[in-house]
Amino acid sequence: MNSKQKKNLIRILVASVLLVALHFVPVTGGMRFFCYLIPYLTVGYDILRKAAHGIMNRQPFDENLLMAIATIGAIVLAFYTKSHDFTEAVAVMLFYQIGEWFQSYAVGKSRRNITALMDIRPDHAHIEDESGVLKTVDPDDVEIGTTIVVQPGEKIPIDGVVLEGNSALNTAALTGESLPRDVSIGDEVLSGCINLHGVLRVQTTKEFDESTASKILELLEDASSQKARSEEFISRFARVYTPIVVYAALALALLPPVIRLFLGSAPDWGNWIYRALTFLVISCPCALVISIPLSFFAGIGGASRVGILVKGSGYLEALSKVGTIVFDKTGTLTEGSFVVTAVRPVGLEERQLLHLAAHAEHYSTHPIASALRDAYPEEHDDCVIGDTKEIAGRGVCATVDGQEVRIGNQKMMEEASVTWQPCEDAGTVIHVAVDGAYAGYIVIADRIKSNATQAIRSLRQNGHRKLVMLTGDEEKVASDVASVLRIDAYYAGLLPAEKVARVEELLKKERSGQTLAFVGDGINDAPVLARSDIGIAMGAMGSDAAIEAAAIVLMDDDPRKILTAIQISEKCLRIVRENIWFAIGIKTLCLILGALGIANMWAAIFADVGVMVIAVLNAMRSLTADLYQISSFL
Repeated sequence: MNSKQKKNLIRILVASVLLVALHFVPVTGGMRFFCYLIPYLTVGYDILRKAAHGIMNRQPFDENLLMAIATIGAIVLAFYTKSHDFTEAVAVMLFYQIGEWFQSYAVGKSRRNITALMDIRPDHAHIEDESGVLKTVDPDDVEIGTTIVVQPGEKIPIDGVVLEGNSALNTAALTGESLPRDVSIGDEVLSGCINLHGVLRVQTTKEFDESTASKILELLEDASSQKARSEEFISRFARVYTPIVVYAALALALLPPVIRLFLGSAPDWGNWIYRALTFLVISCPCALVISIPLSFFAGIGGASRVGILVKGSGYLEALSKVGTIVFDKTGTLTEGSFVVTAVRPVGLEERQLLHLAAHAEHYSTHPIASALRDAYPEEHDDCVIGDTKEIAGRGVCATVDGQEVRIGNQKMMEEASVTWQPCEDAGTVIHVAVDGAYAGYIVIADRIKSNATQAIRSLRQNGHRKLVMLTGDEEKVASDVASVLRIDAYYAGLLPAEKVARVEELLKKERSGQTLAFVGDGINDAPVLARSDIGIAMGAMGSDAAIEAAAIVLMDDDPRKILTAIQISEKCLRIVRENIWFAIGIKTLCLILGALGIANMWAAIFADVGVMVIAVLNAMRSLTADLYQISSFL
């Protein structure tokens, strides 16, 4: 809770206590007005100030003016009827501020500084001076063609080409893929990647501002500014409703008496002013001003109960109009962790091949080694391991029970003059040679989430026919995942800028009135999450940057919750429309009757307070149990 929210909460509590206390204190006459004026101004002074500011800037017709007219009209009417009951004026302002505070708190709690969380911008770069001593400089001061030194554990500060050294790079910040990429002399490296081991000397090919890490941050900032924001209904409605009722009330107070005066009759000013004040009370927008934000807030609260965080009513509204849903692959549709998916031995048993591979990788910290050890839980038996050597960019060579075992990629097999077999399985292929003879290969791949197939099927059955997948992974892997899940279209091998470009293309093809949602979990997904109409992030395992850039967060990483969120949104919008038509319909009828002098103060009170209570009770249905029945399949 920020300082502004704390201040507003204190104002609401103070005004509430004062309002309740005044019901038990016998105050009469002019003193009664001043007593009620204290809680009224305590909770509503900022609304009145904003309304006055809008009038001075010639932009008066907004929800602040609506609230000012409604409450001041109620005060004037209390004086005119000599009832001196100012409770309604204070209560309307109080309820409005409570709704505003809850919505502000819900949104503000989920917002942080995205840029601070995008921890991929390097703080420094190392260059060697003539004596070979490393000098730390600002990346902005490094020119194209400069040789920089990247030590283990450091981020690569600027895009370039490797001149010396071998290593593996953690590219999760750029591609979202958890498998490190091996690099050696001549390979291109991108800024933002983390050097896992080995010293690299890199010749820069771009300036810092043009490097990949800087571009990702720039894309995120640009995408946030381009996001289409759904304008609040109250503001749109106020532009039409407020001037109509204000001018109509003035006309009702002035025109009939003037016309009667010209016709030679008594103007009857008191009667027509009374009708105008009644007209103003009937036109009080509290039913809409309170129930509409409350409907959205209840929808947001209902979503949070099933593990879905929605960062504002505008996003909840836009979610009901989703036509195309775009998915990231790793961590969204797949587990994001690598496992052995196929074992193809040559001249050995499967368990024997896994035995040799797991023990050869016994001392390695590479994700591939972890997957092999997990696939062979007996790896800690009495096997004798010796002469282990990890070859950067190739694999591992070790002695296992007196046998020389080489395990690695195609380059390692070729350098050992071992003829390897091609693989048709999707994933990372690990070839194994024993004593110089080919022993088969093992395929390691990311697993599709057990609930991803059901999520895709449910979305399609619900009418969301356009389902697309974007990934930084290779074509073969993307093709297999898309085929299994029956995704309509996919694009592979994409960097963050290319993902944004693809989403831009899809946005242009989207039908009018529909929105596009993107579902992702990695730091690299932050720009495209921000650029899409609705960004949906995986909250349990997703990066902080993705969670902060997204409009909606699935707290348990279950893709089936996407449909749940859409159904919650649709129900919430249905309730909003019901309240709008009900409130406007009743008020229009009572306004006509009030202008004709048929509707009295009782009708005005019903059109104001009665309609508000009914609308609020209807809005609260968003929190009832039947909302969660839509999630029963989870």
